[in-house]
Amino acid sequence: MAPNPPFKTASKTVAETESSLLKVPDSSQVESVPPNEPAKNPYAELHCISNFTFLRGASFPEELVNRAYKLGYEAIAITDECSLSGIVRAHVAAKDKAIKLIIGSEFILGKQQNTGSNTGRSKQGDQTNGNGSETKKQQKGAKAEPDRSCHLVVLACNRKGYGELSHLISCARRETVKGEYKIDREMVEQNLTADCIVIWIPNLLQQPEQLACQAVWLQRVFASQLWIGVQLLLRGDDRLKLAQLAALGEQFSIPLCAVGGVYMHHPMRRILQDTVTAIRLGKQFDELGFEAQSNGQRHLRSYENLSKLYPPKLMAQTLYISQRCNFVLDELRYEYPRELVPSEYTAHGWLRELTEEGIRRRWPSGAEPKVRNIIEHELTLIKELGYEHYFLTVHDLVDYARSQHILCQGRGSAANSAVCYCLGITEVDPARVEVLFERFISKERNEPPDIDVDFENTRREEVIQYIYRKYGRHRAAIAATVITYQSRSAIRDVGKTLGLNDELINRLAKSIYWWGDNLEEQLSDSNVDYSDPQIKKLIGLSKLLMGFPRHLSQHVGGFIISEGPLSHLVPIENASMPGRTVIQWEKGDLESLGLLKIDVLALGMLTAIRKSLDLISDYSHCELTIQTIPKEDPAVYDMMCRADTVGVFQIESRAQMSMLPRLKPKCYYDLVIQIAIVRPGPIQGDMVHPYLNRRSGKEIVTYPSEAVKETLRRTLGVPIFQEQVMQLSMVAAGFTPGEADGLRRAMAAWKRHGGLGHYETRLIEGMRERGYSEAFAQRIYRQILGFGEYGFPESHAASFALLVYVSAWLKYHQPAAFTCALLNSQPMGFYTPSQLVQDVRRHGVAVRPIDVMKSAWDCTLESEGADLVLRLGLRMVKHLSYTGAKRLLDARQHRVFTSADDLAHRASLERGD
Repeated sequence: MAPNPPFKTASKTVAETESSLLKVPDSSQVESVPPNEPAKNPYAELHCISNFTFLRGASFPEELVNRAYKLGYEAIAITDECSLSGIVRAHVAAKDKAIKLIIGSEFILGKQQNTGSNTGRSKQGDQTNGNGSETKKQQKGAKAEPDRSCHLVVLACNRKGYGELSHLISCARRETVKGEYKIDREMVEQNLTADCIVIWIPNLLQQPEQLACQAVWLQRVFASQLWIGVQLLLRGDDRLKLAQLAALGEQFSIPLCAVGGVYMHHPMRRILQDTVTAIRLGKQFDELGFEAQSNGQRHLRSYENLSKLYPPKLMAQTLYISQRCNFVLDELRYEYPRELVPSEYTAHGWLRELTEEGIRRRWPSGAEPKVRNIIEHELTLIKELGYEHYFLTVHDLVDYARSQHILCQGRGSAANSAVCYCLGITEVDPARVEVLFERFISKERNEPPDIDVDFENTRREEVIQYIYRKYGRHRAAIAATVITYQSRSAIRDVGKTLGLNDELINRLAKSIYWWGDNLEEQLSDSNVDYSDPQIKKLIGLSKLLMGFPRHLSQHVGGFIISEGPLSHLVPIENASMPGRTVIQWEKGDLESLGLLKIDVLALGMLTAIRKSLDLISDYSHCELTIQTIPKEDPAVYDMMCRADTVGVFQIESRAQMSMLPRLKPKCYYDLVIQIAIVRPGPIQGDMVHPYLNRRSGKEIVTYPSEAVKETLRRTLGVPIFQEQVMQLSMVAAGFTPGEADGLRRAMAAWKRHGGLGHYETRLIEGMRERGYSEAFAQRIYRQILGFGEYGFPESHAASFALLVYVSAWLKYHQPAAFTCALLNSQPMGFYTPSQLVQDVRRHGVAVRPIDVMKSAWDCTLESEGADLVLRLGLRMVKHLSYTGAKRLLDARQHRVFTSADDLAHRASLERGD
């Protein structure tokens, strides 16, 4: 079958096409609205990329949405290149502004595309600048491979179409390495159906035969779901381009629609758009030439300006397409794996069964009424919110780890859950702390719980691979972390685009000693000339660039696991680490959509504790576990009061050591406070000295009311924990649990984003209404501001306090085994192996040196009468690798050498000495 002939304009002249299409709509068509609301205009922008198309877009997704709202658009589509990374931020902004958001993505078929932040590598859009303009290389007549790429914008019409789009992105990303994608016609045909709309952006520099071939294929595959997108960017060829595209559409019966090809929300971002282009291409500004945008028209333009460029028919098509795209992210229904529930049980019935089993294990004599009431309250709320499968999934991971002798412990807000304690997820006994379940799960807040579980750092990978084996990579992946530009990285990359020499760039970057946008102050010690125009440009552009996303990385351990294919919920791509895959959304995105995640984290102290317990169990022939370690040993607390805590978890730093003799911990809850009080938040909030004075009796403990006393009695009237601030806001200022959690979030973010002003008024007025003094209200607010400098949750401190006590007990009662385990778990903690050896010697433990005839790779314990002594292992030899040590140990086993002298002699012979 002969191919269709190339398109031509013979049926209509360019002038005739202009006459029939270029009509400006009557201004009376614009609907009048109240002056406080933006005028609604009949236009939907269908093609915008944000700065989540890394180093191409120059605006955040929410900036694009907010600008579209101000311009009165009916809708806006965010269509980042082979990505949905920024779509949740756009969704949140669109809900706030009540503007319709269309979800889509753009693809370049036929070439492997790099969409990461690797500089010096050209990507799609550079050969033709994404709009048909010739590059410098083409204009010079250089021979290049013909461009046969096909530029498509895909918009989701409904939930099924969204799933297809997400899966298509996943397929394209999984085909190649991190930061790139590879897509072809076959992949598109296999994954997209009539539930998506496709907008084709033809490259008019391609040969007519090539365009005709693309048109025939697209028409065959997409039929009534296909449009040709027309980008008119005031580059002098708009009328000719419109006529050519109109002729192309007429020949192949493909309708035309207006698209902006937007890269930025406002024209003032053009300089930043050129900056990210230069960074992406690894070039200086003066080398960009035709690879930079020729003007600033790739921004969201007013309806008045658009209507002067586009025919009414093309503008109307944007509304028609928008009306067919009705999917919103709130439609996503996320289900956790169900295979963990036995067939004869419901999910809630099985969770209750496991909880009851845990109650019998934790409290053999029966749980006291207070604890039983807490458990029933939690189970009821878990059932109402439908979180049973989440708890069962975390329980399964913990159960697997323990079956493999991997030490683990839940921490964070999960320590506020008695159910988690019963399931063995956390070791924090609700009878020993005041749990605040609303910090963990809140019906009003209607947000998913977030359970963090620490595993031994050397064996966490086993748990991760268990997840992949059990659920498959199509159902499990790690959440992303968006790596953004900070002060140093912005200075370095912008400096290169400005052509500054490397020595100056390095000096400037090394002058930065904190994160923040006050670059002038940070660079004050670098002896730069601030009157230099280049330096002014550097600082100005760096400030604009700071906070921009650079690339996606993997979260430290946040897993999302689904019942069905995860790729139909969120795109999956390869991580840089072999054997890992990540989704394109980060933790905040998952929270915004109410999606559940499990944090599979690593903790070095768990490795050291497990190795200590194994060593002690081997020598004593009696198994020792965390649960069987005697509780509340006075001798252990006396050791901590002396600040004899080298190697002890969390309280080994100089700051903690200086606090221990002052606070004098005597029980478990004192350790909870000890951990939390030596933090910037309590220090900045002036909470440390009042607490110590009250603890020592220098200051009388008073409470302005019984409600406040109930909240603060554990900390002598001083709020030290985040949960206490939440409780105070409820009992003293009348906050609801949801408002209290909003305050917690604002405390954590106000230094970066501001936003505590609303809470200040609400808190102080609420306290006044309930009879509290102005001085008390102001003091509480100042303390809340202090938490912005990093305050500690009580639940987190409670989990860590258990490990503090366990590691301190091991140090006091089993110093040889504890130090041996610490040495075999390096690197970790504040102290070098030499310092740990010196400390254990001070505690009366004999340390035997490294012996080539006796030492193993790890440090070991040896008997010396009734005592244990520490034998240093070959791992302590500087620059000796594990592989080299293994060769040495194999040679010793096979008696290749008989003594250290014999080994030295043989080594000298090999060297030719």
